[in-house]
Amino acid sequence: MANVLVVDDEPNILLSLEYLMSHAGLTVTTAPDGETALQRIADSSPDLLLLDISLPGISGFEVLEQLRRSESERHLPVIMLTAHGREVEREKGFSLGADDYVTKPFSTQQLVEKVKALLAERAP
Repeated sequence: MANVLVVDDEPNILLSLEYLMSHAGLTVTTAPDGETALQRIADSSPDLLLLDISLPGISGFEVLEQLRRSESERHLPVIMLTAHGREVEREKGFSLGADDYVTKPFSTQQLVEKVKALLAERAP
């Protein structure tokens, strides 16, 4: 079963994404900020990361940058989540190596489909 790490500082969003991904048959780990996310990635090597951009401390963009510089985590699929739909943020996310970009509020079914599609692409 694939393991998804969900990173968001909004407890309600974290809870709903955890439920959504669990209900889709995935194992879910959560983190409320960038520092915790990096620690969870080091500890458990998730198969995919749902990463909010606006986080306390280290931003989602900074987490993504660190992952893409890491030899062991460079290929971890990352879907960026944001409440800001500005094109400049989308472009920044993709230029830093995000695999996809979802603007809140989002279709839960569409998000599950994106997650499953990315996991299927990366499956051995």
